[in-house]
Amino acid sequence: MFAVVRTGGKQYRVAEGDKIAVEKLAGDAGDTIVLGEVLLAGEGGELKDAGKVTVSAEIIAQARSEKVVVFKKRRRHNYRRKAGHRQQMTLLRIVSVGEGKPAPKKAAKPAEAPKPVPSKVEGAAETPKAKAPKAETAPKSKAHEAERQEPAKGVEVKKETKAKKAAPVKDGAGSKPADAKPAAKKAPAKKAPAKKTAKDSGAKK
Repeated sequence: MFAVVRTGGKQYRVAEGDKIAVEKLAGDAGDTIVLGEVLLAGEGGELKDAGKVTVSAEIIAQARSEKVVVFKKRRRHNYRRKAGHRQQMTLLRIVSVGEGKPAPKKAAKPAEAPKPVPSKVEGAAETPKAKAPKAETAPKSKAHEAERQEPAKGVEVKKETKAKKAAPVKDGAGSKPADAKPAAKKAPAKKAPAKKTAKDSGAKK
């Protein structure tokens, strides 16, 4: 028996056991879906009521089609654009085509509950160990004081260093150290020669 179904805006002629690639459908690999939009159904040369026919399919995989190159150009405008595209698609395997209810979906296995670990005492489940209390942190007031005392980043802090005064060395005789030289005496200023006056020049003559 065959049927013509429409999905993703396209029409496909399918029969039981066929594999087709359609536009992407929601679902994971292994799920069973029903293609509800049946346009035509028949067997051999006879047509049947399409409203009563159901087509169920199993998702094989979610894949992408081959790459298509998209190239745009506007002549005399130095405009060229090149891009690639791969269309999302879903691979289906047709499970059944016929009248009646669709095939039931595969039920997922329920998750097993964790088994309780037997303790030393029979019939009593082991209780989780109490967590050790966390170490108490310093009070906020002390933490704030420590932050205030710390200098801000990027600020240079000049450390005040106390200069230690060297103790003077005293000689036994109480005299000055040998390295000290006496201050040099300044030479007396030379007196400028007195200017000759007219009287002095006349007296000499």
